[in-house]
Amino acid sequence: MNTEARQVVITGTAASDSRRWLALAVLLTGTLLPPLDFFIVNVALPTIRTGLQASSDVSQLVISVYAAAYAVTLILGGRLGDLYGRKRVFIAGMLGFGVASAWCGLAPSSDMLVVGRLLQGISAAIMAPQSLASIHAIFPEREKNRALSLYGATFGLASVGGQLLGGMLVSASPWGLGWRSVFLINLPIIIVAVPAATMLLRESRAERSPRLDVPGALMLAVGLLALVVPLIEGQEHRWPWWCIAPLILSMPLLWAFWQYEKAQERAGRTPLVLPSLLAVRKLRQSLASTFFFYALAAFFLVFAVYEQASLRHDALTAGLAIVPLGIGFFLGPLCSPYIARRIGTRTAAFGMGLEVLGLIMVAALAFAGASSWLALPLFLIGAGQGIALPALVRLNVDHVETRWAGLASGLVSATLQISAAVSVALFGGLFIAIAPDGASAQDVQLGFAVASLAIGASLALAAGLSWRLRES
Repeated sequence: MNTEARQVVITGTAASDSRRWLALAVLLTGTLLPPLDFFIVNVALPTIRTGLQASSDVSQLVISVYAAAYAVTLILGGRLGDLYGRKRVFIAGMLGFGVASAWCGLAPSSDMLVVGRLLQGISAAIMAPQSLASIHAIFPEREKNRALSLYGATFGLASVGGQLLGGMLVSASPWGLGWRSVFLINLPIIIVAVPAATMLLRESRAERSPRLDVPGALMLAVGLLALVVPLIEGQEHRWPWWCIAPLILSMPLLWAFWQYEKAQERAGRTPLVLPSLLAVRKLRQSLASTFFFYALAAFFLVFAVYEQASLRHDALTAGLAIVPLGIGFFLGPLCSPYIARRIGTRTAAFGMGLEVLGLIMVAALAFAGASSWLALPLFLIGAGQGIALPALVRLNVDHVETRWAGLASGLVSATLQISAAVSVALFGGLFIAIAPDGASAQDVQLGFAVASLAIGASLALAAGLSWRLRES
C-alpha cells in the first residue's frame, strides 16, 4: 500500500474528518434504500400481481426472497468491508443495488422479477453494514450518539416514506411506468450517491486483510437459509414438509458452521465470525436483547390485517393509519442522544419501555373497540423504537474493537432480520390461529390484541436484558 493510501485508511480509533457529516449523509443513503425497498414493494404488490399476471405464491416470493437474501448475506457483507475496505465495498454494493433495481423495474415476467429481488437483497446486504461500521470508525466518541440517532431516524423515514412514496408512485404512474417506478426511483438516487461516496467517504478497514473465509460463508448461508426461508414461507403454505425439514436441519447446520469457525480460529486463521468475539458476555447479552427487540416486525403485519379485516378500512387508509408510528420512529432517534447523556446504557431499555406501554394501550383500545384513539399509542411505539434502536446498536458495536466494526454491524443487522422472520412466524401465527381467513371482525380484534400483548412481552424481555448492561 502506498503512503497516500495508508494515510486515508482508518484502522484504530475514529480519526478527525472535517467532511464526516457530509459523508454521513451519503452513508445514510445506503441505510435508507434497503428498508425503503421493503416497504415500498409491500404497497405495490397488488399492482405487480395484476401487471405480471402473477400468482399469490410468486408475489409472496417478491417479498420473501429479498428478505431471505438480505438476512443470510449481512454478516458476509460486514466482513467484506472489514477485509477489503468499507468505502470500496459500500460503493460496490450500491452499484449492485442500482443494477438489481433496474433489473426489477424492467422485468418482463414474475420469475425475472424474483431473480432481481434476490440480487437486490444480496447487494443491499453488502452495502448496508458499511454504513454502521463507517460511523463507528470515523466519528469520535463525543459525536457517535448524534450520528447514530440520525442512523435510527433513517429507519423511521424509510417506514413512512416507503409506504407513502409507493402509494404515490403507483397511483401517479409517472411516464406510464406504473409499479415499475417503485424500483426505478432508486436509480437517480444512486447516480447522485455513488460520485458523492467516491469524493466524501474515507476508507476504513481492519488492520490485517486475511483471505475471506469462503467455506465459512457458504456454511453460514446454507444454515441461515434453512432457518429463515421456512419461517418466511411456512405460515403462507401451512407448513409443508419442505419447510419443516430444513427448519429441523438448520440447527445442526449452524452448529457445524460454529465448530468449523472455532477450528479456523484455533489454527490461527481468520474465520468469517470470530468465536472469541462472541465470548464477550456483554456482546452476547446485547445481541440477545436485539433479537427480542425486533419482535415489533410482526406488529406491522397484524396491524394491517386488523385495519382492513376488523375496521373495514381500505389499503390507503390502513397505510395512513400507521403514520403516527412512523412519525414517532423518525423523531425518537433525534431525542436519543439527549436521553443517553442522562441515563447512558439504560436508553435502550427506556425506549423499549415506551414501546411496551404503547402496545398495552393498543391492546386495551382494541379490546374496547376504541380504534379512534390509536394514534397516541402508535406514536409511543414508534418513538420508543426510535429511541431504543440507535442505543441498542451502539451497545453492540461498542463492545468490539474498531477493526471488527463491520463484523459487529453485520451481526446486529442479521440478528434484526432473523428476529423479524421468527417474530412474524410466531406472533403472526398466533394472530392467524385466533383469526383465520374469514374470521369475524370481533375475532380479528381479539387476535390483534393478543398478538400485541405477546409482542410487548418480547420487548419487555429485551428491555430487561439491556437494562442489566452497565457502562464500560
